[in-house]
Amino acid sequence: MNQLSFTKMHGLGNDFVVFNAIDQKIPERADIFQQIANRHTGIGCDQILLIENSSVQDCDFRYRIFNADGAEVEQCGNGARCFAHFVRAKRLTTKNKIRVETLAGIIELQIEADEQVTVNMGQAIVEPAAIPFTAD
Repeated sequence: MNQLSFTKMHGLGNDFVVFNAIDQKIPERADIFQQIANRHTGIGCDQILLIENSSVQDCDFRYRIFNADGAEVEQCGNGARCFAHFVRAKRLTTKNKIRVETLAGIIELQIEADEQVTVNMGQAIVEPAAIPFTAD
């Protein structure tokens, strides 16, 4: 595997490896994400975040989230806050309100005057039948 540039971030107990996939090609393979997330032999993280260009009109970025097992997931509030700090720190945007395409739909991130990030992730799903969960 070629060398990849990344940033390690954390938010409220979750840690992330963040890749700018706008400026570099990231191999999107579950086994590679598992290796990266491994806390003993890799970088170690709860999730891997990919920052991409969005093809959706009125969206500033596309944000993809992969769990440590390599599976892509829909949303992560702590990851979204790290995402907002990342795109500002890397000067990918100067906006305070950022619209982001995710697997779950469009979310809005607001960077406040004190640099805190507010995440509007939409209405919470509370109906058991609508939550993708399988149990015995």
